[in-house]
Amino acid sequence: MGGSSDVPALRRGLAVLRVLAGHAGPVSAATVARELGLPRSTTYHLLAELTTAGFVVHLPAERRYGLGIAAFELGSAYLLHDPLERLAAPLLRRLADQVGHTAQLGVLHGNELMYLVKERPAQPETLVTDVGVRLPAHLTASGRAMLAYLPAAQVRALFPNAAVFVRRTDRGPRGLAELRRTLADERRRGWAVEDGHVTAGFASVAYPVFDHGERPMAAVAVTLRHHCPTERVVCGATWPELAKAVRQTAVELTVRIGGKPR
Repeated sequence: MGGSSDVPALRRGLAVLRVLAGHAGPVSAATVARELGLPRSTTYHLLAELTTAGFVVHLPAERRYGLGIAAFELGSAYLLHDPLERLAAPLLRRLADQVGHTAQLGVLHGNELMYLVKERPAQPETLVTDVGVRLPAHLTASGRAMLAYLPAAQVRALFPNAAVFVRRTDRGPRGLAELRRTLADERRRGWAVEDGHVTAGFASVAYPVFDHGERPMAAVAVTLRHHCPTERVVCGATWPELAKAVRQTAVELTVRIGGKPR
């Protein structure tokens, strides 16, 4: 029975997470306390416990708090349940048939991108991006499609140092500043593109799937064979017609899961 005294604290902790999730960026402890009607001492204690557990990240320089990596991992685990895959599979099947390239659904798992569903066209192309495979999120179009809609502080928490910026080819962001520029460009464009960042000779176009709070939950992508004229130069192709088909599929999946398209 002694454990019952922990229930109010648990409820308050969950309420704190909801407040952080409801804001576009990190917030101060005072904001959390005000929105929940909690004493500041209680709020700081809850934030400290959640930070230790990895569900909250503290930004000392800004004196603010945001969602931590554990919160994203929990969200990704939720997405692994069968309903999302069942809803996505027929849409990806249709997309693959429509464009003639492999269509995939991926989710963030920490700073990695994990593929949940893969549908091949009638004449499939050999890819490393199979179901269950994890790849560095900053190299994939699917990963960057979602990262582009996360608050800057959360991206920083996912990529805290240079060591996490692993590379598979000679292409892709080398650090946080370059990643942020890439994400800003892709958000302005409206879709994400990677050209030879994962596998030489292949490119991908992706668009995010959003939840009811307009936060990225997953991403739909199409991967195609593509060779630039020279080995070390990225062509700059963005495939707008292909992106249109990808976006339509992502929007339809967003609606089917009760999300809000953007």
